[in-house]
Amino acid sequence: MPSFELLPGAPESAVLLHVPHSARAIPGDVRRGIVLDDAALERELDHITDAHTAELAERAAGLSRLRPWRLVNRLSRLVVDPERFPDEREEMRAVGMGAVYTRTTHREELRPADSDPEPLIERYFRPYAAAMTRAVAGRLAATGRAVVIDVHSYPAEALPYELHGDGPRPPVCLGTDPFHTPPRLTDTARAAFAGCGPTGLDSPFSGTYVPLEYHGTENRVEALMIEIRRDTYLREPGGPPGPGLHRLATALAALIDAV
Repeated sequence: MPSFELLPGAPESAVLLHVPHSARAIPGDVRRGIVLDDAALERELDHITDAHTAELAERAAGLSRLRPWRLVNRLSRLVVDPERFPDEREEMRAVGMGAVYTRTTHREELRPADSDPEPLIERYFRPYAAAMTRAVAGRLAATGRAVVIDVHSYPAEALPYELHGDGPRPPVCLGTDPFHTPPRLTDTARAAFAGCGPTGLDSPFSGTYVPLEYHGTENRVEALMIEIRRDTYLREPGGPPGPGLHRLATALAALIDAV
């Protein structure tokens, strides 16, 4: 199974849906480096996985007038987290959650603290980053712009690993970047998700993903993170999707069409 997949959209679409945390798959050799037993690992996957966000993006793509492109991670973020900085810039290293996690959502041991992250970064992280860079470059070449919409979810109650978990936890949180998220994109998202409950900004999670090649330098790359509170569409921590998923997919499709 490939570790990620780029799913083509309409040639004239500028939109790229990015789904980095939806999968639960862990290759066997990577599993052997994780100290949790099978039951504890399943519980951790329930908490750390943005369950059904790949399905949410797929449904939204199907509902859109102009089908967006999608880059979907097919492996768990417990293999590598493609959205982390792979170096000292990453603030989540403070809780053992850099590009390669050594601690769980409850700050327990996941891997030995002295594990060398480089083999996993070389095998999984760098190819993923290169694919995302190529996908954005493709939208720029084809349309003159790229709009990256990062699709995530988060729990209704803060987990111990969260560094900023004491703020508001609205049904929909929009994560922004001061350079890559123009106000009109934020306003458009607020309007699109108006039927899904109150929409907040940068709490409990902030920022959005832009390939490093374009970060802070290319204003034709716009980006926004959509964080959906999980209790709006599933029974936590990781149950099957409910009817809320269709409502969210319709809202995401409206955002895709509007941008």
